[in-house]
Amino acid sequence: MPGRSVSRQTLSRLPTYLHFLRSLEGEGRRYVSATAVAEALGLNDVVVRKDLASVSSSGRPKVGYVRTELIGELEHFLGYDNTQEAILVGAGKLGKALLSYDVFPQYGLDILAGFDTDPQVYGTEVGGKKILPMEKLSNLCRRMRVRIGIITVPGEHAQEVCDTLIEGGILAVWNFANVHLSVPEGVLVQNENMAVSLAILSNHLKERFSTK
Repeated sequence: MPGRSVSRQTLSRLPTYLHFLRSLEGEGRRYVSATAVAEALGLNDVVVRKDLASVSSSGRPKVGYVRTELIGELEHFLGYDNTQEAILVGAGKLGKALLSYDVFPQYGLDILAGFDTDPQVYGTEVGGKKILPMEKLSNLCRRMRVRIGIITVPGEHAQEVCDTLIEGGILAVWNFANVHLSVPEGVLVQNENMAVSLAILSNHLKERFSTK
């Protein structure tokens, strides 16, 4: 029986495997091996084999995995077959883009509504999601038992928003604001820091061109 606890590195790779396996839908391939996955994604086959073994015990030597069964196991492990409801705070350009992103349900995420402090957007809809005033946030989170909050507000307001989310019972925060958030034990913050990503890209280019 595969272990149910995996490292963050493994967890970060599993969605990539799932996306690749889904992309084979039209090729009629019943079986797929860890080696084939590794070659297609440019990864170490030992790493891929260990990753897949941590979530599935159905692989067969020299045959591999039944592709559809492995897809189901990955979806279940990642929670994609158990939809989690979320709310988003900050209906600016980034917030509206996320509210309109219709692929989230494939990954088990359903954004119920957006919240903002601008009265001009109250009652409007983005991607079929209503924008509501902040005063309604805590009540909705408690009533609907929402556990995921998405923050897309300017950095100077992020901590205040985070505190409000936690007061409403939020246990996991997806933070798009470029600031460190302080949260109590038991609350997870996942930061999406675009500045860090851009710094990594820029540094890579600098290193490449400095060697020429």
